[in-house]
Amino acid sequence: MLIDIETTPNPATLKFLPGRSVMGNNTPLNFSSRDEVEGRSPLAEKLFSIAEVKLVFLGHDFVSVTKTDNADWSEVRPLILAALTSFLESGQAFFIAQNSPESQDVSLPPEEEEVISRIKDLLDTRVRPAVAGDGGDIVFRDFKDGIVYLTMHGACAGCPSSKATLRHGVETMLRHYVPEVSGVEQVEG
Repeated sequence: MLIDIETTPNPATLKFLPGRSVMGNNTPLNFSSRDEVEGRSPLAEKLFSIAEVKLVFLGHDFVSVTKTDNADWSEVRPLILAALTSFLESGQAFFIAQNSPESQDVSLPPEEEEVISRIKDLLDTRVRPAVAGDGGDIVFRDFKDGIVYLTMHGACAGCPSSKATLRHGVETMLRHYVPEVSGVEQVEG
C-alpha cells in the first residue's frame, strides 16, 4: 500500500495522501487533542496513540498530522505511516458520522446575507482548494462590521506563514471582490 507524503508550509505538519477518499464530500474534521476524538474517528484515535502527534486533520482526500515541537520527523514519520497503513488495511471508516446540533437560524438583512454568500463562495472556490493543497483548511465563522472571522485547521493551524496567508492572500482577495470587507481576523474554533 502506497501512501504519498507531502511537506506543507508548516514545518511541524506533513500531509499524508492514502490514494482514496478520507472525508469525501463531508466537512473536514480537525482534532487538536485526544479528548476531541473519542467516538468520532477511529483513525484519529490511532494516530493520537503516538505520543508525538499534536494535531490531526482529516481532509477530503488527505490526512495532515502535526507533530509536537520537540519531536523529530525522522522518528515520527515511520510511526504515522505504520498506523495509517494498518488502519487502511483494516477497512474501518475514517470517521463516524455525528448528528450535528441544529444550527440556529439567525435572520440577517438580505444585503448582509448576500455579502456573506459572496464571501463563502470565494472561500469555497478559491481559497479552500489552495489551502487544502497545503494540507489545511480555512473555515468561515462570522462577518461583522466589515471583518471576516476565519478559523484555520490542519497544516494552517500554527503555521509560521498563516498570518501572511490571511493578510496578503485571503484579505486582499476578499477586499477586492467584496468591497464590504475591510479586514480578516483569525479566531480559534
